[in-house]
Amino acid sequence: MKRIDHRNMARRKDEIEARLAPRNWTDQPSPMFAASNVSLEMSGRVGATCAGGIGPIHQMVRRLGLDRKIDESLDLLKRHLPYHESDHVLNIAYNVLAGGTKLEDLELLRHDAAYMDLLGAQRIPDPTTAGDFLRRPTGSHVERLMDDVNEVRVGVWKRQPKSFRRRATIDVDGTIVPTLGEKKAGMGMSYKGIWGYHPLLVSLANTKEPLFIVNRPGNTASQSGSVRWIDKAIDLCGQAFKEVWIRGDTAFSLTEQFDRWTDAGVHFVFGYDAHANLVRKAESLPESAYSPLQRETREVKTTPRETRENTKEQVVFDSGYRNIRLKSEEWAEFTHQPTNCKRAYRMIVLRKNLSVEESDLVLFDNVKYFFYITNDELLEGSEVIAEANARCDQENVIEQLKNGVNALRVPVNDLVSNWAYMVIASLAWTLKAWFGLTLPNRADVEDVLRMEFKKFLNLVVRIPCQVINGGRRLRIRLLGYTDRARLLFESLAATRAWAGT
Repeated sequence: MKRIDHRNMARRKDEIEARLAPRNWTDQPSPMFAASNVSLEMSGRVGATCAGGIGPIHQMVRRLGLDRKIDESLDLLKRHLPYHESDHVLNIAYNVLAGGTKLEDLELLRHDAAYMDLLGAQRIPDPTTAGDFLRRPTGSHVERLMDDVNEVRVGVWKRQPKSFRRRATIDVDGTIVPTLGEKKAGMGMSYKGIWGYHPLLVSLANTKEPLFIVNRPGNTASQSGSVRWIDKAIDLCGQAFKEVWIRGDTAFSLTEQFDRWTDAGVHFVFGYDAHANLVRKAESLPESAYSPLQRETREVKTTPRETRENTKEQVVFDSGYRNIRLKSEEWAEFTHQPTNCKRAYRMIVLRKNLSVEESDLVLFDNVKYFFYITNDELLEGSEVIAEANARCDQENVIEQLKNGVNALRVPVNDLVSNWAYMVIASLAWTLKAWFGLTLPNRADVEDVLRMEFKKFLNLVVRIPCQVINGGRRLRIRLLGYTDRARLLFESLAATRAWAGT
């Protein structure tokens, strides 16, 4: 960052802090919102756009070579009149980064001259053209696109410090994507009675990046066809990480794969169905085999707030509704050899003692058993449970992809074209992760990786800027300020260094 940029950034920060500093106000005679006599003008020459952060992100994409990789690999257009394959892919991804929630929002960007100048583009595809492009790929094309992104992804990972590359944790799950459309080819009815699709998500827990998204009919079982994609994720992570772990719920306890994964040096922790034989074995364990489960408490970095009354709990009590209260949790361990395995594995059992109550009347105690299977020999049983429960963070990733990025949507007409949209739109979430991984300060890296997508857009991407094209270079002059705007300068400098320029 130039000295003048440092000074301007510090000055803007000081101005904001001064305006928002606490002060002892006296009673004000008029409202704070007091603007009057407003006039309106149209700029004749100066152009500006509200998505200034896309400029540095596009430079990151180009320096990482993602656009070239897509054009070399995808062969969907016989002639480029005028767009290339990478133009279409990045157009949809940048629409999401600019705050768009559907393909129709591309029309707004097509009328934003400064936005197109930001990308060095004379024009961008309209929504109809984007929809036509999404209908062109076959399943093999979509797989190739994911492989192209992942090839660049590995390069980003390899530039991270050794501490980052010590262990990769792969999370896998399915999620229902509903649709009210009646003519979406390939859809089905889920076990919940919801019409739509049932995509599989294989993600990296370290960075929350979606490694593979595979669209499937809504009536597909959660684990169906997942082995191939888990294996691809293992091979992918093995290129950059020293150790690879897999986590999943009970549906992904694919016992016929356990021996093979163990022989390959892959660690796993899966939930396991509470079959009758396992419950009997857990009940037959001596009481001395169980230890109290101590769950990790989250550290409060600020002053703890006063605990408020639990309104819901009080309504349940007053109304005499049946309530289930957790009394205690204990864990134990034994070995178990699944039918499809040639060796035994550690089985961790969690015993929950639940009290079923109505008002102040205790009806009965209900003991439930939860099982977790692992091939790791070093973690303590309670740590295995914590590891399995940590997989729940993937639900936050799914939520972001559904309602933050709006990638898990079905705007097109069939299974494959909607699959293509999911993969391309989710690239916006991937670019957020890559942007964070380019930053030199690890605290900033963790901050960006943890950010919700909307917060990332508001603090990093949607910063008003002036676009100045001249002197054989493109200058982006930020007109607004946020406390994360400095990250744009740092990322741009870092990606230039990566590319050796």
